[in-house]
Amino acid sequence: MGEDGGRGVGGPPPDGGRGVGGPRAYGMIAAMWIRSTMAYRTSFLITTAASFVTSGLDFVAVLLMFSRVDALGGWSLPEVAFLYGLSGVAFGLADLAIGSMERLGRRVRDGTLDLLLVRPAPVLAQVAADRFAPRRVGRVIQGALVLGFAVSALDVAWTPAKVVLVPVMVAAGGAIFCAVFVAGAAFQFLAQDASEVQNAFTYGGTTLLQYPPTLFAQELVRGVTFVLPLAFVNWVPASYVLGRPYPLGLPGWTAFVSPLVAAGCCALAGLAWRAGLRSYRSTGS
Repeated sequence: MGEDGGRGVGGPPPDGGRGVGGPRAYGMIAAMWIRSTMAYRTSFLITTAASFVTSGLDFVAVLLMFSRVDALGGWSLPEVAFLYGLSGVAFGLADLAIGSMERLGRRVRDGTLDLLLVRPAPVLAQVAADRFAPRRVGRVIQGALVLGFAVSALDVAWTPAKVVLVPVMVAAGGAIFCAVFVAGAAFQFLAQDASEVQNAFTYGGTTLLQYPPTLFAQELVRGVTFVLPLAFVNWVPASYVLGRPYPLGLPGWTAFVSPLVAAGCCALAGLAWRAGLRSYRSTGS
């Protein structure tokens, strides 16, 4: 690789230059994988059902807990289901869209990332859409069903602000998780065998958010609020919807800043991605 570390010999800039734009490149690659998957529809249905059932086991564990207790950390079953559904749908959308980012370390190790660098399309779009897996929609469906149950069972005085805040939480939460996926992939440029580290913040993060913040130590809650702001996926805005005290005594207006937090996370993840890509050196193989 040359001094910029981010372009192949004679190739275009990795995330710019002439060629197919990012969204179009992503759509073309994802469509190719969707067509490939739909060629074996029975397999698709089975793997989607398996994804649905596997992700649903987490909520079964919640139900088993409530078979022994009336409240978990002071939260009722519909309230915990509300947290679970929001986290599950937001993460499921991010995982469906760019879950393949976790494979970047493998491409760096075996040198196949070099093939993406010389193609006239942004590397980020290519990596994100690589091996696009429609079966992951099973996780989204499962989370949406739990969220629907929670909304119907909650004893909440629904106002227009609260109704609008629910889809805003899902969209902003999905963007926050996407930013974590991209930032984790950028880290793999430095630590090539770090997919499990990335999973600790993506899959581990969504598992954490499925439970009330009152169950966790204040240090952990501070970390996922001010360092890696996963709390804005559901904990903070959901507190407004449910009429619960805000984590760490945050002011009431913080329930509405999830889109701003998501935008900030995406901007920082983009900077991290560009820095990681510029630091990349080919394996030479």
